[in-house]
Amino acid sequence: MTSYTSATARAEMSELRRLKSLLPPELQSWVMVEGTTEINPPLLRSEELGRDEIEIQIDLTKWENLAIDQRNLLFWHEVARIQNDTIPREGWEMAALAIGLGGAVGELWVQDGLLLLLALSLCGISGYRLWQKNNGDKKLKEAIEADEKAIALATRFGYTLPNAYKSLGSAFKSLIEQTPNRRQRKYYESRLQALRQSAAKAKAKTKQTIS
Repeated sequence: MTSYTSATARAEMSELRRLKSLLPPELQSWVMVEGTTEINPPLLRSEELGRDEIEIQIDLTKWENLAIDQRNLLFWHEVARIQNDTIPREGWEMAALAIGLGGAVGELWVQDGLLLLLALSLCGISGYRLWQKNNGDKKLKEAIEADEKAIALATRFGYTLPNAYKSLGSAFKSLIEQTPNRRQRKYYESRLQALRQSAAKAKAKTKQTIS
Protein backbone atom coordinates (compact mmCIF):
# COMPACT_ATOMS: atom_id res chain seq x y z
CA MET A 1 0.00 0.00 0.00
CA THR A 2 2.80 2.39 0.95
CA SER A 3 4.74 1.67 -2.26
CA TYR A 4 1.55 2.26 -4.29
CA THR A 5 0.96 5.59 -2.54
CA SER A 6 4.54 6.73 -3.04
CA ALA A 7 4.43 5.65 -6.70
CA THR A 8 1.23 7.68 -7.18
CA ALA A 9 2.82 10.70 -5.48
CA ARG A 10 5.89 10.42 -7.74
CA ALA A 11 3.70 10.17 -10.84
CA GLU A 12 1.72 13.24 -9.77
CA MET A 13 4.90 15.26 -9.09
CA SER A 14 6.25 14.19 -12.48
CA GLU A 15 3.06 15.36 -14.20
CA LEU A 16 3.14 18.72 -12.41
CA ARG A 17 6.77 19.24 -13.49
CA ARG A 18 5.82 18.30 -17.06
CA LEU A 19 2.99 20.83 -17.08
CA LYS A 20 5.26 23.51 -15.64
CA SER A 21 7.54 22.94 -18.66
CA LEU A 22 4.56 23.69 -20.95
CA LEU A 23 4.30 27.23 -19.61
CA PRO A 24 5.61 29.88 -22.02
CA PRO A 25 8.99 31.20 -20.73
CA GLU A 26 7.49 34.61 -19.90
CA LEU A 27 5.06 32.98 -17.41
CA GLN A 28 7.34 30.45 -15.71
CA SER A 29 8.59 32.75 -12.96
CA TRP A 30 5.16 33.76 -11.64
CA VAL A 31 2.68 30.97 -12.55
CA MET A 32 2.64 27.95 -10.22
CA VAL A 33 1.16 24.52 -11.06
CA GLU A 34 -0.17 22.43 -8.15
CA GLY A 35 -2.53 19.56 -7.43
CA THR A 36 -5.65 20.58 -5.51
CA THR A 37 -6.58 19.00 -2.17
CA GLU A 38 -10.23 20.13 -2.21
CA ILE A 39 -13.19 17.75 -2.16
CA ASN A 40 -14.90 17.56 -5.58
CA PRO A 41 -12.94 20.44 -7.16
CA PRO A 42 -13.14 21.58 -10.80
CA LEU A 43 -10.71 19.85 -13.17
CA LEU A 44 -8.69 23.04 -13.61
CA ARG A 45 -8.81 26.36 -11.82
CA SER A 46 -6.53 29.37 -11.63
CA GLU A 47 -6.30 31.53 -8.54
CA GLU A 48 -4.45 34.72 -7.74
CA LEU A 49 -2.07 34.13 -4.82
CA GLY A 50 -0.75 37.65 -4.73
CA ARG A 51 -0.31 40.66 -6.90
CA ASP A 52 2.25 38.98 -9.18
CA GLU A 53 1.60 35.28 -8.65
CA ILE A 54 -1.05 32.91 -10.02
CA GLU A 55 -1.53 29.23 -9.23
CA ILE A 56 -3.10 26.73 -11.64
CA GLN A 57 -4.79 24.04 -9.50
CA ILE A 58 -5.48 20.62 -11.01
CA ASP A 59 -7.65 17.73 -9.84
CA LEU A 60 -5.05 15.05 -10.59
CA THR A 61 -7.52 12.20 -10.01
CA LYS A 62 -9.76 13.36 -12.89
CA TRP A 63 -6.72 14.53 -14.85
CA GLU A 64 -5.28 11.03 -15.22
CA ASN A 65 -8.43 9.93 -17.11
CA LEU A 66 -7.40 12.16 -20.03
CA ALA A 67 -4.86 11.45 -22.77
CA ILE A 68 -1.64 13.50 -22.78
CA ASP A 69 -2.63 15.59 -25.82
CA GLN A 70 -6.01 16.34 -24.24
CA ARG A 71 -4.30 17.43 -21.01
CA ASN A 72 -1.89 19.66 -22.90
CA LEU A 73 -4.61 21.57 -24.74
CA LEU A 74 -6.78 21.98 -21.63
CA PHE A 75 -3.73 23.20 -19.72
CA TRP A 76 -2.92 25.72 -22.48
CA HIS A 77 -6.53 26.91 -22.30
CA GLU A 78 -5.92 27.81 -18.67
CA VAL A 79 -2.62 29.47 -19.61
CA ALA A 80 -4.50 31.46 -22.27
CA ARG A 81 -6.99 32.66 -19.63
CA ILE A 82 -4.05 34.00 -17.63
CA GLN A 83 -2.60 35.70 -20.71
CA ASN A 84 -6.02 37.19 -21.53
CA ASP A 85 -6.29 38.47 -17.95
CA THR A 86 -9.68 36.80 -17.37
CA ILE A 87 -8.83 35.10 -14.04
CA PRO A 88 -11.44 36.26 -11.48
CA ARG A 89 -9.93 38.43 -8.79
CA GLU A 90 -11.10 38.57 -5.22
CA GLY A 91 -12.57 42.05 -5.44
CA TRP A 92 -14.38 44.36 -3.09
CA GLU A 93 -17.85 43.27 -4.20
CA MET A 94 -18.58 40.56 -1.60
CA ALA A 95 -17.33 42.74 1.26
CA ALA A 96 -19.33 45.71 -0.05
CA LEU A 97 -22.46 43.57 -0.38
CA ALA A 98 -22.10 42.35 3.22
CA ILE A 99 -21.51 45.91 4.49
CA GLY A 100 -24.44 47.23 2.47
CA LEU A 101 -26.83 44.55 3.74
CA GLY A 102 -25.65 45.02 7.29
CA GLY A 103 -26.03 48.78 6.95
CA ALA A 104 -29.50 48.47 5.44
CA VAL A 105 -30.70 46.32 8.34
CA GLY A 106 -29.13 48.73 10.83
CA GLU A 107 -30.69 51.80 9.23
CA LEU A 108 -34.11 50.13 9.13
CA TRP A 109 -33.76 49.78 12.88
CA VAL A 110 -32.76 53.42 13.50
CA GLN A 111 -34.94 54.71 10.63
CA ASP A 112 -32.36 56.99 8.99
CA GLY A 113 -33.61 57.41 5.40
CA LEU A 114 -30.43 58.85 3.86
CA LEU A 115 -28.12 56.20 5.32
CA LEU A 116 -30.60 53.48 4.32
CA LEU A 117 -30.53 54.81 0.73
CA LEU A 118 -26.70 54.80 0.73
CA ALA A 119 -26.60 51.23 2.10
CA LEU A 120 -29.08 50.03 -0.53
CA SER A 121 -27.08 51.77 -3.29
CA LEU A 122 -23.94 49.99 -2.11
CA CYS A 123 -25.85 46.66 -2.24
CA GLY A 124 -27.06 47.42 -5.75
CA ILE A 125 -23.66 48.37 -7.18
CA SER A 126 -21.80 45.43 -5.62
CA GLY A 127 -24.59 43.00 -6.58
CA TYR A 128 -24.45 44.16 -10.21
CA ARG A 129 -20.67 43.77 -10.32
CA LEU A 130 -20.97 40.23 -8.94
CA TRP A 131 -23.61 39.43 -11.57
CA GLN A 132 -21.26 40.74 -14.28
CA LYS A 133 -18.46 38.49 -13.02
CA ASN A 134 -20.67 35.39 -13.05
CA ASN A 135 -22.60 36.13 -16.25
CA GLY A 136 -22.81 32.88 -18.25
CA ASP A 137 -22.58 34.44 -21.73
CA LYS A 138 -19.54 36.48 -20.76
CA LYS A 139 -17.81 33.43 -19.26
CA LEU A 140 -18.52 31.36 -22.39
CA LYS A 141 -17.18 34.13 -24.68
CA GLU A 142 -13.99 34.36 -22.59
CA ALA A 143 -13.61 30.55 -22.64
CA ILE A 144 -13.96 30.40 -26.44
CA GLU A 145 -11.35 33.16 -26.82
CA ALA A 146 -9.02 31.20 -24.52
CA ASP A 147 -9.63 28.04 -26.61
CA GLU A 148 -8.49 29.94 -29.72
CA LYS A 149 -5.38 31.11 -27.92
CA ALA A 150 -4.72 27.56 -26.62
CA ILE A 151 -4.61 26.39 -30.25
CA ALA A 152 -2.01 29.09 -30.99
CA LEU A 153 0.02 28.06 -27.92
CA ALA A 154 -0.06 24.43 -29.06
CA THR A 155 1.41 25.39 -32.45
CA ARG A 156 4.07 27.38 -30.59
CA PHE A 157 5.01 24.15 -28.77
CA GLY A 158 5.24 22.09 -31.97
CA TYR A 159 1.69 20.92 -32.71
CA THR A 160 0.36 21.18 -36.25
CA LEU A 161 -2.83 23.23 -36.50
CA PRO A 162 -5.06 20.21 -37.37
CA ASN A 163 -3.63 18.18 -34.45
CA ALA A 164 -4.14 21.06 -32.03
CA TYR A 165 -7.81 21.34 -33.02
CA LYS A 166 -8.22 17.56 -32.90
CA SER A 167 -6.67 17.28 -29.42
CA LEU A 168 -8.80 20.04 -27.90
CA GLY A 169 -11.93 18.69 -29.58
CA SER A 170 -11.32 15.18 -28.23
CA ALA A 171 -10.71 16.69 -24.76
CA PHE A 172 -14.14 18.33 -24.89
CA LYS A 173 -15.76 15.06 -26.01
CA SER A 174 -14.16 13.25 -23.05
CA LEU A 175 -15.29 15.96 -20.61
CA ILE A 176 -18.84 15.85 -22.01
CA GLU A 177 -18.94 12.07 -21.44
CA GLN A 178 -17.49 12.34 -17.93
CA THR A 179 -19.56 15.32 -16.70
CA PRO A 180 -22.87 14.44 -14.98
CA ASN A 181 -23.85 18.08 -14.42
CA ARG A 182 -26.15 19.09 -17.28
CA ARG A 183 -25.26 22.79 -17.19
CA GLN A 184 -21.52 22.09 -17.22
CA ARG A 185 -21.98 19.59 -20.05
CA LYS A 186 -23.82 22.23 -22.09
CA TYR A 187 -20.90 24.60 -21.48
CA TYR A 188 -18.43 22.07 -22.95
CA GLU A 189 -20.79 21.34 -25.86
CA SER A 190 -20.98 25.07 -26.72
CA ARG A 191 -17.20 25.32 -26.68
CA LEU A 192 -16.89 22.21 -28.88
CA GLN A 193 -19.34 23.70 -31.40
CA ALA A 194 -17.37 26.98 -31.50
CA LEU A 195 -14.13 25.00 -31.90
CA ARG A 196 -15.55 23.08 -34.89
CA GLN A 197 -16.56 26.34 -36.56
CA SER A 198 -13.09 27.78 -35.94
CA ALA A 199 -11.43 24.64 -37.34
CA ALA A 200 -13.59 24.81 -40.47
CA LYS A 201 -12.58 28.45 -41.02
CA ALA A 202 -8.89 27.62 -40.49
CA LYS A 203 -9.16 24.72 -42.96
CA ALA A 204 -10.84 26.92 -45.59
CA LYS A 205 -8.18 29.60 -45.10
CA THR A 206 -5.40 27.03 -45.55
CA LYS A 207 -7.00 25.77 -48.79
CA GLN A 208 -7.22 29.33 -50.12
CA THR A 209 -3.55 29.93 -49.33
CA ILE A 210 -2.49 26.72 -51.13
CA SER A 211 -4.61 27.45 -54.21
